Amino acid sequence: MENTLKQELKSAKRKSAKPMLWVSMISMTMLFAGLTSAYVVSRKRNDWVSFDLPPAFYTSTILIVISSITFLLAKFFIKKENRQLTTLFLASTLILGVSFVFFQFEGFKELINSGLFFAGAKSTVKSSFIYGITIAHLAHIAGGIIVLLVVFYNHLTKKYTSKDFLGLELGAIFWHFVDILWIYLFLFFYFIR
Repeated sequence: MENTLKQELKSAKRKSAKPMLWVSMISMTMLFAGLTSAYVVSRKRNDWVSFDLPPAFYTSTILIVISSITFLLAKFFIKKENRQLTTLFLASTLILGVSFVFFQFEGFKELINSGLFFAGAKSTVKSSFIYGITIAHLAHIAGGIIVLLVVFYNHLTKKYTSKDFLGLELGAIFWHFVDILWIYLFLFFYFIR
């Protein structure tokens, strides 16, 4: 009886995991839609200053795209029960994710070196928006890196198999979401000056 109850609870948890993830991603999308809408409206201000994105943001964009590919490969290889390649691609995803964060901060340094600050007398409305929106995205990336660490740990402890890899799949969905979100933000900043 107790085992049956545990199985039912586990089954209910599994059924609700993806819908809950999708609901949270929709709410995050709404947050960034609001922030980018405010950016568009603020462009009409007289004190709006146009400038190019720092080169480090281009590098970070390439890194996060590659990290999504490596996460896809990790998922592909867990389905094939190839634990060694799954480990390799999960580790690569984690390294690329941390590298993305590093280059985001390098981009902040480049902005500061060019005289663009987040706040204070030397800040501009545009630079404040870019810092603020990028920092909000970095908070989600931090969550994604925590998810990657959990997925990596669970993989190393052999929690995932070719038939049971829901945690890895949920982690991949969230990671692809933050990837797509950054690509949207990067293209938004690039084209909406």
